[in-house]
Amino acid sequence: MGTALIVDDSLTEREIITHYLKQLGINVSTANSGEEALEKLNSQIPDLIVLDVVLPGRSGFEICRALKADTKTQKIPVILCSTKGSEMDKFWGLKQGADAYIPKPVDQELLLTTVKNLIKS
Repeated sequence: MGTALIVDDSLTEREIITHYLKQLGINVSTANSGEEALEKLNSQIPDLIVLDVVLPGRSGFEICRALKADTKTQKIPVILCSTKGSEMDKFWGLKQGADAYIPKPVDQELLLTTVKNLIKS
């Protein structure tokens, strides 16, 4: 069904989200930080990015803005995924260019439905 890049500094979260996405037949690569993700994007463009907000170095909000400002990556759907789940956090995330915002702990059904909608569009 495509490829996804998961950007999260938590090994547990990366493994959970990877497991969910593989159920859809999505190939997954991972990054521990926004900087690592940007490096990976120089050589491989995924169909979808799942991006944590709280990361070492640059925040997920900053990375999302950078992705949406770059013509090479601006069309990749970005799902922000974070423990910061207030309405203001969601509003701010979508304002940064994210295509969806999912609170942690990640609800499997919500994630898979969101991914299906973003990849087919």
